[in-house]
Amino acid sequence: MPLTRLKAPSFDFDAIRSEFGLSDGFDPAVMQEAREVRDRHADSRIDRTDIPLATIDPPGSKDLDQAVHIEKTSNGLLVHYAIADVGALVVPGGALDTETRRRGQTYYLPDGSVPLHPRVMSEGSASLLEGQTRCAALWTIELDDAGEAVAWTVTRATVRSVARLDYAEVQAGVDAGTPHPSIAALAEFGSQRAAAAIRRGAIDITLPEQEVVPEGRGWRIALQPRTAADGWNAEVSLLTGMCAARIMLDAGIGIVRTLPPASSEALEALKRTASALGIDWPTGASAGAVLAGLPADAPSTLAMMTRATGLLRGADYLAFDSAGNAAASGESVEHSGIGAPYAHVTAPLRRLSDRFATEVCLAVVAGTSVPEWAAQALPELPAVMRGSDSVASKVDRACVDLTEAHVLSNRVGESFEAVVLRGAEGKREAEVLVSEPIVIGKCQGEPPAGESVTVRLTQADTDSRKVSFDYSPVTA
Repeated sequence: MPLTRLKAPSFDFDAIRSEFGLSDGFDPAVMQEAREVRDRHADSRIDRTDIPLATIDPPGSKDLDQAVHIEKTSNGLLVHYAIADVGALVVPGGALDTETRRRGQTYYLPDGSVPLHPRVMSEGSASLLEGQTRCAALWTIELDDAGEAVAWTVTRATVRSVARLDYAEVQAGVDAGTPHPSIAALAEFGSQRAAAAIRRGAIDITLPEQEVVPEGRGWRIALQPRTAADGWNAEVSLLTGMCAARIMLDAGIGIVRTLPPASSEALEALKRTASALGIDWPTGASAGAVLAGLPADAPSTLAMMTRATGLLRGADYLAFDSAGNAAASGESVEHSGIGAPYAHVTAPLRRLSDRFATEVCLAVVAGTSVPEWAAQALPELPAVMRGSDSVASKVDRACVDLTEAHVLSNRVGESFEAVVLRGAEGKREAEVLVSEPIVIGKCQGEPPAGESVTVRLTQADTDSRKVSFDYSPVTA
């Protein structure tokens, strides 16, 4: 596919940083603490540098939260998953702790991130860099021959990554029959866990994800490449989060990620869309099973996946104390998209809540009291994470919208081939995916969902960051 080049020297994302109050700088006191971090649990940490762990991240990533090793056993699979032990490095109540609670998470923009922690820590002393000995929360999870977890634990350990891999490398190795030894069983693990997800009633929605990438002196929009290896690696994190949620719920203290069940109206709407698109929905089949069986990249699949996003609305965080107050109030602890209780614990360098949830799990498994600094923070975390999640979503969208508007600014009036992701519904306009250049935009008119159509660009405004199309069907 030819690339759409953008040559605009004045085009950057600083306005978006200013709009959302994002700054990658830190106060001197925060920087000093980050430079001087020390492992507060060094004396009690076990040495597991014997495990040949490997990290799997996008190319160029330096804030490496996780390292994995998977091996086959006589009964199934054994997963070792090391997570950067940020809770052992950040001094409770210190300047660094205070600043991370304000930020909530790392924000990613095309021309650089706005990190949760100073880079000297998140990309240095705390990152699970290849060949470096690091402190970690080490999860050990046993699975049976069907990929179901039968036992799990977590402990503080010293670990060392032996390889820094990216998704394309992992996929190429598996395809060639020469996977890295540390993850030789990753494909089998991923396949088993995907099957387990369908059995749980999980819903996996795969839609094109736009990404702003450098192109010469400018930028272009690309669709994020997703290999099977991406999915396999994600299943390791999901499995760990499910084990963590179970630990915290059984102990009656912690924080979980929640998502209410899909409404009957949303499910019926998806079934009507399937019928209109000629997609079979067998009696008794779950939405997750139907979606998992759709052919990749078919226009009808894109339309179904777009409609299916209505099943996964209302994601939130639920914190509960040692008395189980929040859980006892009747609030659901389930994550319906995953089909089980779930908690964020695998990205503490990039997401605030993971540090506290991990600390709870470590204490519960060790049979000790949850540290007061962690327990006291739990009630405040849902609001912090909701706010930062909202900002992160808006920042992502603003960066893509700005780039789309720049790329198309001199092409108003031109026609483009597009796939209709969603038809018009009442006052809500239709949504289309243009493949060259890659743009997802609103579309006036009534283009039929799931079909390929020709649309005309009517707006590409860089000030408002708005792009619009129009559909006028050809009549005989």
